[in-house]
Amino acid sequence: MYAANTYTIRQATEADARALRRLTEIDSDPRPLTGRVIVGEIKGEVAAAVAVDHGDRVVANPFRPTAQLVAHLRRRAHALHAAERTPALRERIRSGLSLRPRAQEVG
Repeated sequence: MYAANTYTIRQATEADARALRRLTEIDSDPRPLTGRVIVGEIKGEVAAAVAVDHGDRVVANPFRPTAQLVAHLRRRAHALHAAERTPALRERIRSGLSLRPRAQEVG
């Protein structure tokens, strides 16, 4: 088990292709990760990854304790989905404002 500040979570880049291929080879599911992928690094080495756009599919190094890291990766993937579903602040404010002019009260 690792403290939360001992690993890094970031979006995968082309430079991670080799590390991701290695992870899928040593994990139980050899299919490649596709779409947006976020990775978790421990001591600078990719130890786990989540395919954000494809059902949060996970691959992890079975020879390292990665359960906590995988849990954080899944939370991050869910947060990305939630942020995409939430309208921008401007849209939320506009929807709360009435765009019809108010009728003047007759006194």
